[in-house]
Amino acid sequence: MSYVMGIDIGTYESKGVLVDREGKMVAYQSLPHSLEIPQHGWAEHDAEETWWHAVKTLSKALIAEGEKTVGFRASLIKAIGISTIGPAVVPIDQDGNALRKAILYGIDTRASAEIDELNQKIGPANILRKGGHYLSSQSAGAKILWIRNQEPGVYEKTATFLSGNGYLVYKLTGERVIDAYTACAFSPLFDLQKQDWNEEHCAYVAEREKLPRIVWSHEIVGCVTPEAAEATGLPAGAKVIAGTADAMSESISIGAVNQGDMMIMYGSSTFFIQVIDAPTQTAKFWPSVHAVPQLHTLTGGTSTAGSITRWFVDQWLQPGETRDEAYTRLTHLAEQSNPGANGLLMLPYFSGERTPIHHLQARGAWFGLTLKHTTGDLYRAILEGIGYSIRHNIEEMRLAGYPPRKLVAIGGGTKNRLWLQAVSSICRVEQYIPKVTYGAAYGDAFLAALGLGWYDKLEEIDSWVDYTEIIEPQTEDAEIYETYYQLYREIYEQTKNSMDVLSSISRN
Repeated sequence: MSYVMGIDIGTYESKGVLVDREGKMVAYQSLPHSLEIPQHGWAEHDAEETWWHAVKTLSKALIAEGEKTVGFRASLIKAIGISTIGPAVVPIDQDGNALRKAILYGIDTRASAEIDELNQKIGPANILRKGGHYLSSQSAGAKILWIRNQEPGVYEKTATFLSGNGYLVYKLTGERVIDAYTACAFSPLFDLQKQDWNEEHCAYVAEREKLPRIVWSHEIVGCVTPEAAEATGLPAGAKVIAGTADAMSESISIGAVNQGDMMIMYGSSTFFIQVIDAPTQTAKFWPSVHAVPQLHTLTGGTSTAGSITRWFVDQWLQPGETRDEAYTRLTHLAEQSNPGANGLLMLPYFSGERTPIHHLQARGAWFGLTLKHTTGDLYRAILEGIGYSIRHNIEEMRLAGYPPRKLVAIGGGTKNRLWLQAVSSICRVEQYIPKVTYGAAYGDAFLAALGLGWYDKLEEIDSWVDYTEIIEPQTEDAEIYETYYQLYREIYEQTKNSMDVLSSISRN
C-alpha cells in the first residue's frame, strides 16, 4: 500500500490527512494558531513560525498516527500536497529567508492606495480585459506594490514573491513556483487568456524576475530534500506537487468539480467557487482558471463570516467557559429567536467587503435594535446577515449568466445546523452536505494522487466523496427572509457613503 499526505494552512487552524490509494483516511491531525492584526485593515501570519511550524508538526504527528495502521511506514508516503489561505504574499531573499510576515488575502485591506495607483496608471478597463476582473482587496499584486512603496528595503532584498503554498513548497524542495489558480489572484500581474505573467503590467508592480514560475496545482515540481525530510519526518525523495489555495482544495475535496457545481465554504470568511467551461470577465467576481487545465472558475468571497461569530463569542465568553461551549450556548439562544431575529438586521461588513460590492470602507452594523432584543437575537442576526451576503453573491452570479447547478457546503460553519438552515431559506437553495468533511487537506491529498498518476482526471474524486444530507429551504421562513433581505440591501445603499466618511475619520 502507498499513501499521500495533504496539509492545509488556514486562518486560525492547520489540518493534515494521510490517505491511501482508495481515499481512505488513515490519520488526521489539526493544529490551532492565531491571526495577527497589527493594525486596522492588516492581517498577517509568520510564514516560518506559523506555516512551516505547522507543516513540521502535522507531518510528524500524521506519521506517528499512521504507524498505528498495520503495514504503514513513513517510506510508503509517495507525495504531499499543500494548500494555504490565499492569496497571501511573502517575499523571500536569495537564500529563501522570509523578509517580513506574510500579507494575507482579502481581509487585509492595506493596499487601497496602491489599488488607486494601479487603476490610474493601467486603467480599470485594461485590468479587466487582461485579468478578467477589477482590482480589490483580494488582489495580491497591489500588496506587492504596497511593499515596494512602503517597505523599499524589503522590496530591494526580495528575490521572489511567493504565495503561501509556494513558500512551503520552497521549504520542502527548494523550488520557487506558484500554481496557476493562485497566480490569477495576483492581479494585475496575471494574463487570464495567456495564463502567464503579464509583462506590461509587471512594469508597474515588480520586476518579472521577482515572480515565480507558474505551474498547475497537481504538477509535481520537486522532491522532499534531505534537510526537509529531517525537519518533517517525510521520506527524502517523496514527490511534492505545487498545491493551491485552500478554497480550491476544499472544492475538490467535496466533489464540486463538474460544470455548474458551486462550493460554499463557511470559514473565517465565506468563499464561493463555481466551475464554468470557459474564461469570462466580470466586475463583480474573480474569474480564474482551475487547478487543472481546461476547466475554469468563477470565484467570490466575503471579507468576514466565521470571524464575526468568533469575535462575538469572544465578547460573550463566560468565566471558565471554553470557546466551543460558548458557541453551543449562543447557538441555543439564537434558536430561541425567530427567523428575522425579532426585527433585527446585521450588516456583516466588519472588515470591509469583497464580492460582489468590493467596498473596502464598508462597515458592520446592527439595525433595528430595541430594548427587547436579547443575546440570542444578536447572534441570530449575525448568522442571518452572513446569509444575506451569501444570497447577494448567488444573485449576482445568476445575473452574470452562471446560475449554480448544485451547491455543496463545506467548512467549520457547517457544524451549525441553524446557520445552514437559515442560509438555505434566505437563498432559496438546497445545500448538499458531504458525509465526511476532511477539508482542504483531503483535496490536497487527491491532487497529490492525481499528480502521481493514481487517477486520470479530477472528476474521479467522486469515488472519494459521499453526501449525507441535503438542507432544503423552508417555505415559510423563506417568505419572511425575503422582506428582510430587501431591507438589508436598502440599508447598505442608504449608508454606504456614511461608511466612507466614518472610515476616513477612523484613519485620522
